[in-house]
Amino acid sequence: MKGIVFTEFLELVEDKFGLEMVDNIINASNLDSGGVYTAVGTYSFSEMLQLLEHLSANTGISIDDLLLVYSEHFFSVLKDSYPGLLETYKDPIEMISSIENHIHVEVRKIYPDAELPTFEVVEKTENSLIVIYRSSRAMHHFGLGLMNKTFEHFNSTATIVLEKLKEDGTEVKFLINKN
Repeated sequence: MKGIVFTEFLELVEDKFGLEMVDNIINASNLDSGGVYTAVGTYSFSEMLQLLEHLSANTGISIDDLLLVYSEHFFSVLKDSYPGLLETYKDPIEMISSIENHIHVEVRKIYPDAELPTFEVVEKTENSLIVIYRSSRAMHHFGLGLMNKTFEHFNSTATIVLEKLKEDGTEVKFLINKN
């Protein structure tokens, strides 16, 4: 997992819960990195999972809800860091449907060894989208949050329903209907 995901996560934890919480979750975890991350480094997903689990235990907030909040923060990082990417699109349905064939292609140019989820477009209309998310990391709530922020970015709203195709969350269907 790319280091930027870790550095931004810890920045969010510090902003929302304080530096002491950052220290607590790092110290409670068994991290090969020692909790020291660089944006361009690559780290084990198990480290992120441990940090999320300890943050959840310390705050009483579910991992899914933490991922939603984190994805909202991460969207603003993407927006600030890669403004040209968002300007390529004029509609949230168009942008979300292009994750696999455009956005992830661009991400791989910057981070060639990034392990990204896949997004298969099953059905697309002007106001709706059905997408299958697949990832061994089961961070579908992170994807949900990014989708929510995409609609917000385009001054639009949508109803997004998650349907787990695999109980462990490694395969999820997103049913998106623009309001």
